[in-house]
Amino acid sequence: MVWEKEKIVGSCLIGGATFAVGASFLSLFLKGELPLGLGLGGPRLVSPWKCFRRRKPVRVYMDGCFDMMHYGHCNALRQARALGDQLVVGVVSDEEIIANKGPPVTPLHERMIMVKAVKWVDEVIPDAPYAITEEFMKRLFDEYQIDYIIHGDDPCVLPDGTDAYALAKKAGRYKQIKRTEGVSSTDIVGRMLLCVRSNSQSHSSLQRQFSHGHNSPRFEDGASSAGTRVSHFLPTSRRIVQFSNGKGPGPDARIIYIDGAFDLFHAGHVEILRRARELGDFLLVGIHNDLTVSGKRGAQHPIMNLHERSLSVLACRYVDEVIIGAPWEVSKDTITTFNIWKVVHGTVAESDDFQKEEDNPYAVPKSMGIFEVLESPLDISTSTIIKRIVGNHEAYQKRNLKKEASEKKYYEQKSFVTGD
Repeated sequence: MVWEKEKIVGSCLIGGATFAVGASFLSLFLKGELPLGLGLGGPRLVSPWKCFRRRKPVRVYMDGCFDMMHYGHCNALRQARALGDQLVVGVVSDEEIIANKGPPVTPLHERMIMVKAVKWVDEVIPDAPYAITEEFMKRLFDEYQIDYIIHGDDPCVLPDGTDAYALAKKAGRYKQIKRTEGVSSTDIVGRMLLCVRSNSQSHSSLQRQFSHGHNSPRFEDGASSAGTRVSHFLPTSRRIVQFSNGKGPGPDARIIYIDGAFDLFHAGHVEILRRARELGDFLLVGIHNDLTVSGKRGAQHPIMNLHERSLSVLACRYVDEVIIGAPWEVSKDTITTFNIWKVVHGTVAESDDFQKEEDNPYAVPKSMGIFEVLESPLDISTSTIIKRIVGNHEAYQKRNLKKEASEKKYYEQKSFVTGD
């Protein structure tokens, strides 16, 4: 026979006996051309294919509004991805958000950019429904080959009081992950609403407490008058490791450096990071500390503290490494230490310091001929996001007040959930 003349390339354990499989035999079998009647091990044939076929990847689905996307969203996606081999994410449409929660701060196309940029996401479905309907669930199972539908341990209740994931639970295709503590889109909007309500020193001070996660006696009951909780984000080394790539640059890698506050991490940030990464082999991102950002932009900034901002940037697929608390000025020592090949900056920025003749933080890389200004793909900045809140603050305040009851109820009934 042909396979007796070929070199043996593998073996299968069938019925306790070792069967040598030649290259031609294996090729015929994989093509489905193996002659009928060929079998070993007595009357019961165990298919050799079981030894070679690849396991079908487990595909999991998670949906959300992903409005004002933050590290909490990213951590949820990371946990969801860990429950399978491929993560498909549904992004709820603007119309569905308005009907169920109120106006979104970021439109669908910006939210799509954000979700696609998360390094644990494999596929994205736009205009996903807010609730899992029979029709959409069938589409997930049949068209997208979804095995499980994932959501956090916090309840997702529709306006009529029903569970948005009731059908998935009934079908036995639902899995739960742990909610990330210390942040929510409601909380972030609430932090900005504090700035809108008053420009007094007391509110500036209160804003700093929100940004740094300090407790305020006025909000110890878990909710504020704006319908938001104080941030109780507690950074841990484990969380940073979970978000990190864990790999350094190669010996001849062209290392690109870009720095900034990256406050309220948004689509504009993502797109300039994508552009920067395309220039080299390794993207190093410097994130300025809270004191630096506050000194340059005012007492009410940053909205998100240093560790919150660092996690948001680390979750981006275009970023290889971050410097947590990077210096404002890019020094020769920084360039040498990290073997930086090129320093870049986007045209859309909160300040024009990169264009100044004096006191320019990029004076050293400019003098070395390694500084480049990149055209920002999107005209969006942190101020853009804040202006959206300010321009429609009454609607967002109303939305936050609606959320206050469910947030408070969740924390009152909260119990320990394993895994994160």
